[in-house]
Amino acid sequence: MSIPDELLVDVATMVESEQSNQMSLTVVTGGAVITGRLAPEAVWRERVSEVLTDSAHLGPFSGIFTAGLTQERPDRSKPPTHLHFHVARILQGSIGIPETGGMYRVAIKDVSAWTVGDFSYSDH
Repeated sequence: MSIPDELLVDVATMVESEQSNQMSLTVVTGGAVITGRLAPEAVWRERVSEVLTDSAHLGPFSGIFTAGLTQERPDRSKPPTHLHFHVARILQGSIGIPETGGMYRVAIKDVSAWTVGDFSYSDH
């Protein structure tokens, strides 16, 4: 069982407490490089729910993401366990996919490397 990076947990805690979505981060997890902006969990869940609601096939799943949702994490006495990315891309060589950016949830304990900021990539 891996031990979460305490500094990364502190970054996630700050994102949660400030309700900000301007922190850019790049992580390596499971061999994938994900780059994008962090969002508080509640904001991320609301956005995923909105996207699913607009889908003819996935609409029924939207409620899962907002059920029992409050503006803050349920138990603020415990540190966050996940990073919530929006406008994020998986880097594949010099290309970021998906082109429009995606919504990713990454377990902090599974992050093997990280840096502040997002990597440049080609949209070609």
